Amino acid sequence: MSKELRVPTMAEAVAAGKKPEVLFWVGCAGSFDDRAKKITKAFVQILNQAEIDFAVLGTEESCTGDPAKRAGNEFLFQMQAVTNIEVLNGYGVKKIVTACPHCFNTLKNEYPGLGGDYEVVHHTQFLNDLLKEGRIALQGGKFKGKRITYHDPCYLGRANQVYEAPRELIEKLDIALVEMKNCKQRGMCCGAGGGQMFKEPEKGNKDVNIERTEQALETRPDIIAAACPFCNTMMTDGVKNKEKEGDVAVLDVAELIAQAADL
Repeated sequence: MSKELRVPTMAEAVAAGKKPEVLFWVGCAGSFDDRAKKITKAFVQILNQAEIDFAVLGTEESCTGDPAKRAGNEFLFQMQAVTNIEVLNGYGVKKIVTACPHCFNTLKNEYPGLGGDYEVVHHTQFLNDLLKEGRIALQGGKFKGKRITYHDPCYLGRANQVYEAPRELIEKLDIALVEMKNCKQRGMCCGAGGGQMFKEPEKGNKDVNIERTEQALETRPDIIAAACPFCNTMMTDGVKNKEKEGDVAVLDVAELIAQAADL
């Protein structure tokens, strides 16, 4: 990394008499999973480069409660959600950006019913706006001629109808965007949603992530682009299963943009 990352916390900002415009909700994966941490770093690099006035909660951030809710533990979900809402409201947070569609969906659609009303955007939407506003500039040629296929995360695509922002970002990379046969409204789950990330799959003919990876590989991609840390894990595992990790990279859209911006 060429520059030191600046990641202010809300507590530090408030102590200094500041009120950041945007809260970056990092999420459990982005905080603790070694692979997902790279996505977090890439996104922060872009925020720093664009001079975005943002902060994170740091140790005050807890799980949104999404895994508990999807696994059927509504009581634990509400406990986690109410704790987070108290922290967010205490800081007067108005706008939240997150790189995790699970966090995005929960904060956007389920927190309002518990007293947490915020403008919640996914990092692909946020990055797309930054490019349109000229806040970040892409260096031409980084991915020129590469074939990239994009996997729609369930909680971003079918659950929230966000299809175009990630694709518009990818198309700005001077590449060939090659769609899978199951994409957008007909997109297929990677197998990690609904709490499945944390358990072994039920017995069947084939694991879902293998089926989805096969669909991706049919497009003969150089890169499989994802926009969710869970999807990234499942597609990476699928590529390894097919022994294609030397030929096909699995990268988050934020990583693609950070590399194209030469950060």
